[in-house]
Amino acid sequence: MSGGFTVRKRAGNTPQSRWGLVIRAILFDLDETLFDHRRAVAHAATRWTESVCPGHELLPETPALWLDLEDKHVPAWQAGECSFAEQRRRRLREFCRRLGLPEPSDPDAAFAGFLTHYESAWAAFTDVPETLDALAALDDAPALGVLTNGVAVQQEAKLRRIGLMDRMEVVLTPDTLGAFKPSPRCYHEAAAKLGLRPQEVLMVGDNLLLDAVAPTRAGMHGVWLDRYRAEPGTSSPAVTRITTLRDLPDALAALSPRLLGPSRAA
Repeated sequence: MSGGFTVRKRAGNTPQSRWGLVIRAILFDLDETLFDHRRAVAHAATRWTESVCPGHELLPETPALWLDLEDKHVPAWQAGECSFAEQRRRRLREFCRRLGLPEPSDPDAAFAGFLTHYESAWAAFTDVPETLDALAALDDAPALGVLTNGVAVQQEAKLRRIGLMDRMEVVLTPDTLGAFKPSPRCYHEAAAKLGLRPQEVLMVGDNLLLDAVAPTRAGMHGVWLDRYRAEPGTSSPAVTRITTLRDLPDALAALSPRLLGPSRAA
């Protein structure tokens, strides 16, 4: 993995975009795309609650509450309204209030305890290795990378733990890009870091807006990974929808019959 990676332009049977431009790189979101964030959160929320308040009733919706609070408080950090540490404190305090748990006197130490449980459950989705193998087997296979709104230190640690760091040419975060998804600047800077035009990059991820609609509007090609089967009508006709990464090679093939060679396209 290199922060200054530039894709070398090569001739050959390379994935083609719908406009005839070569797809030279594929960028993946990390959480809920390659990395099973929900599973790790479910484990951590349960174990942490048990550790701070033994005997407290564990509700089925407890992990979902943690995820909802991420959606509520993380944007304040992204908007520059608070520090990364402060949004964590806000999440933890509200989590405790909502569950009737005692608020920690030292929220930073308490969050560190949550992280210990969270990190112990880090894992990739089961469809990831075979998908990356299939992409690597393509003639002139596109470069693979990660484009995430997370903090570089934590996201890179996840990739190392789940064995994917060495498979990625780049790991792009707001720390290096100076912008968050869905800002057009984020996608343009990501393409520039690769030494490519946006049209030569395909973005894949679980968030319809951040990973499919917005990159498509910015000139990339967006593929929405709808792992949890959103309600009908949620998707956008401008993007490709898949429900497992195993479908990604076929989704790419649909952009051009040349993608996987004559035998697969027939």
